Amino acid sequence: MLQEIKERAQGWVAWAIVILITIPFALWGIQSYLGIGGEPVVAKVDGTKITERQLDQNVQRTRMQLRERLGGAYNPDLFESGQLRAQVLERMIRDTVLLDASYGMGMRVSDEAVRAAILTEPAFQRDGVFDKDTYERVLELQGMTPMAYEERLRNGLLSTQLSRAVTESGFTTGAELAAATRLLRQQRDIAYLVLPRDGFVPDAEPSAGEIQAYYDANQQRFQSPERVKLSYIVLDADALAKPAKVDEATLRAAYQERIDEFQEPERRDIRHILLTLPADASDAKAQKVKDHIAELRAKIEAGADFAAVAKANSEDPLSAAKGGDLGMVERGMMDPAFEQAAFALKQGVISEPVRSRFGYHLIEVTKVEGGKPKPFEQVRDQLARELGRSDAEKNYFELAEQLANLTYESPDSLIPAAEALGLKVQTSDWIERGGGEGILANPKVTAAAFSEDVLEQGNNSELIEPDPDRMQSIVVRVDEHEPAAVRALDDVRDEIVQTLKQQQASTAALKAAEAMAKRLRGGEKLAAVAAEAKPEPAAVNEPGKVTRNQQGVPPTVLDLAFNAPRPAEGAASYATGQEPNGDALVVVVRAVEDGDSKALKSAQRDAERQILTRVSAEHSFDAVLDDLVARAKIERKKLSSEEP
Repeated sequence: MLQEIKERAQGWVAWAIVILITIPFALWGIQSYLGIGGEPVVAKVDGTKITERQLDQNVQRTRMQLRERLGGAYNPDLFESGQLRAQVLERMIRDTVLLDASYGMGMRVSDEAVRAAILTEPAFQRDGVFDKDTYERVLELQGMTPMAYEERLRNGLLSTQLSRAVTESGFTTGAELAAATRLLRQQRDIAYLVLPRDGFVPDAEPSAGEIQAYYDANQQRFQSPERVKLSYIVLDADALAKPAKVDEATLRAAYQERIDEFQEPERRDIRHILLTLPADASDAKAQKVKDHIAELRAKIEAGADFAAVAKANSEDPLSAAKGGDLGMVERGMMDPAFEQAAFALKQGVISEPVRSRFGYHLIEVTKVEGGKPKPFEQVRDQLARELGRSDAEKNYFELAEQLANLTYESPDSLIPAAEALGLKVQTSDWIERGGGEGILANPKVTAAAFSEDVLEQGNNSELIEPDPDRMQSIVVRVDEHEPAAVRALDDVRDEIVQTLKQQQASTAALKAAEAMAKRLRGGEKLAAVAAEAKPEPAAVNEPGKVTRNQQGVPPTVLDLAFNAPRPAEGAASYATGQEPNGDALVVVVRAVEDGDSKALKSAQRDAERQILTRVSAEHSFDAVLDDLVARAKIERKKLSSEEP
């Protein structure tokens, strides 16, 4: 049949086929045939499309930022739901609205501004200077081309123009500063009582109906976490090192090859006499100093004591009192000219005058240490460890490659790889997404264990290197899997009973606090009401005059105190509430003293004005952006990760 088509597809028949094929290609494009056209759109903002691919990229970028920011505290479970996608989409919508508004207002970003932003970005610099190779490598790691990054950067700079225009035009009036100071620096004279929740726990058990109702309403609380049991193979270069098997001849050969590494640094006990001379001294003055120090050398050579001559003549204040003694000196510690001469001297010989940047010296070496290689016996064990480690590293890389290949070729078991390489298959206890112990606590290992390929498809993981600074790798597979599930009522009944009793106790404590406050408002004395508290008397806490951030006073007490009504002159106001642990509180406010901006120092006033201006400007910009979003025509599509 194909041959027949070939024979007939000649002349006008061939041209007809070509025309029939060309028309749809021209009208709809080849992407219609390949299925690559019409990317899914998740939102439209005044006609501007936000595609699902763009959303996915931003979600992935957000996850990476969260992972970098949170470090070991990052838990992917918290960001797997559609909630993160929805939040990222809303941010993209607002960014698009802001960008469109900026364009509409005639704002633009020049090529010079984009270039300057790139050149000053620390991530693209090497040794403090922009480096083109670093720039391209960083973008490649992010999956971006320079053109795409520059366009994204241009849009980002453009979006900040409107933000700056609003925030940098903000200001704070004197009246606003005075009002803010009055409230923020306000002080209140308070006292408070604490009624512990534990004193109100009921003896009676909650009913079966109450237990069932709480269980039904709090299913999420009683959900057991998803967990797995793993089989795994660990390959560790340290475990492969066997220094005892390195023979003596190999060790001695390595010692001779690396003998310079075992050279002990030469140390010299030095004393000197210094006659100072400025670096820019004239030739005549330099010659005069040189002649003087030569005379001192002649005295020493004639039998004078070096230390005595140094004490009497040396102009080095630190060493002169010690007879010129500088102690033990190694290379790199002294002036280059001084050091060169000192390390060229033989022990006990007085140098000729040596000029350094400090002046002229006479130098004597009194003792020499080091400068010779350590004996073989002293470094033998070190060589054995290092040679064994070197062999182990070579062996590690070979085994790692084989392990990766074997576990890939037999994806449903680790046993063939373990038997072939002489490695041990280990097993774990139950591990949650938060990680296990040791190497199994590493986020890379946990992520692999709960990945779709390993968890759902039942395959071995890829070779994982948890720590880039250590030659260690691991392959895991899931032996058992328990999905997240709600625990049975019988398993959590005691927990529910305890919770319900605590709730009842919290309610009873708060009612008791409110009853006490009512008595206080009726004119009874605080001490008397506290003494009559049930089930036992309450202590009266008297912090006195406090600020909003007073140290040593519970935050809940401060919140209640500063939200209580201002008391009338000579009277008090009262507030009740609860600590997070359920303890009830009664707070008494006896007096209020407002803050006074006039009492602030000029620097304090300026600092507070700047803070208020910044906060007010940010709120103003948020209001502008909210208004722009409200005016924009926005179409949102249901996200693929959302529940139907």
